[in-house]
Amino acid sequence: METTQEMPFSIYAENTPNPNSMKFVANKMLNQSDPIEYLKSNPSVSSPLALKLFQMPFITGIFVAGNYITINKNDTIEWPDVVMELRILITEFLNEGGVVLHQSVNITSDPTPETATSLDGNKELNEMDLKITDILNEYIRPGVEQDGGSINYHSFNEGIVTVNLRGACSGCPSAALTLKSGIETVLKRLVPEVREVVALEL
Repeated sequence: METTQEMPFSIYAENTPNPNSMKFVANKMLNQSDPIEYLKSNPSVSSPLALKLFQMPFITGIFVAGNYITINKNDTIEWPDVVMELRILITEFLNEGGVVLHQSVNITSDPTPETATSLDGNKELNEMDLKITDILNEYIRPGVEQDGGSINYHSFNEGIVTVNLRGACSGCPSAALTLKSGIETVLKRLVPEVREVVALEL
């Protein structure tokens, strides 16, 4: 008796608020762990898919989370010229058994910019850290991820919350507005001790 063949990958593209970022969504999970971002300027890339994509000179960053990949490009080319090519490349790579992330990568233990996910290093979470993290996870993160990005809590010091923005949020012209009118407003309302929210500069 023949076994049912596993459903192949299919990919579709979604625009993001960042004109230099495009979200490529798969019909299956690509990353079961914490989101991870690769920058072309960082030679330490543990993703065969990212290495494949970085062969294209216009790609500057790749963000992998859940069932999607956000690709950042420079200004040398427009998305309509390359979206179909990228969709085909990613789909064929996945359906030919290509690896998205090496299983040996421990996302949470490496605080380098490539894999930083939450607090700086292994700092123990205090009550304020946990409160802010819970608010970010409940009210902010879903919308940011919908736009192909990621927000992670970094620290709270003297009324200033520092967050790490990645994926489509990185370099997005509207990120500063989102940070101030959206994230900062919510945190100030729910946590009176918060005076300001800033993005971590990596």
